[in-house]
Amino acid sequence: MATFLFDDIIFGPVKSRRFGVSLGVNLLPESYKFCTFNCVYCECGWTYKNKAERVKLPSRSDVEQSLEIKLRQMTEEGNPPDNITFAGNGEPTVHPKFSGIIEDTISLRNFYFPDAEITVLSNASMLHKPKVFDALQKVDNNVLKLDTAIEETFSLMNIPAKGLSLKKTISEIKKFDGGQIIQTLFIKGEHDGIKFDNTSPDELKALIKVLKEINPRYVMVYSIERDTPLNSLEKISKLELGSIAKLMTDNGIEARVFS
Repeated sequence: MATFLFDDIIFGPVKSRRFGVSLGVNLLPESYKFCTFNCVYCECGWTYKNKAERVKLPSRSDVEQSLEIKLRQMTEEGNPPDNITFAGNGEPTVHPKFSGIIEDTISLRNFYFPDAEITVLSNASMLHKPKVFDALQKVDNNVLKLDTAIEETFSLMNIPAKGLSLKKTISEIKKFDGGQIIQTLFIKGEHDGIKFDNTSPDELKALIKVLKEINPRYVMVYSIERDTPLNSLEKISKLELGSIAKLMTDNGIEARVFS
């Protein structure tokens, strides 16, 4: 299926089903996805793998200047954002200046739109880096991906870079001590001849056990909304998502369905 990329550092604002009027920030290349995961459902397509080519990321000053220009424009138009959201073409926390960019963003937000929230959508793969961890503690919404609590499913759905393990990722997520939001995307599908379904009873049992240990602010429960790079995926219905969220709630975990 067709997928899309964000072609600038700052994009939007757009009306987000999760974050209201959201102004997006892309810290990754504009022409391809750069990520530590290669999720089969990613709307940006497959992760770029040409290791011989040097990855070109926007500088910290470029991000700051681009964001200020946009925020100034929104001020003049009387169009306040609800959120400044770090998402873009891959994993934002891989940017070497991520912590400094968060500091700049907080300062600009406080000056132009102090009521706006700052959100980071992350796959939690860089939490072992102290500067990344500390930066995520400073934002309003630290949203971390956890699609499964089973290593095999993790490998099939998220296709992590070499050296990344689900066990280690979960251990790092727990360190936020309840200050994080978990985002879980539910799908069924097949990849390389192997079927997966993170809505099965065994999957949900394992996930709920881990979520109890994490004790997040809440869990975002959702399924695919746009085109995906893998054609064999099955979107989970709103009714089934509701049932999953209720199961979480019955186990003391706040869950919110987005569909």
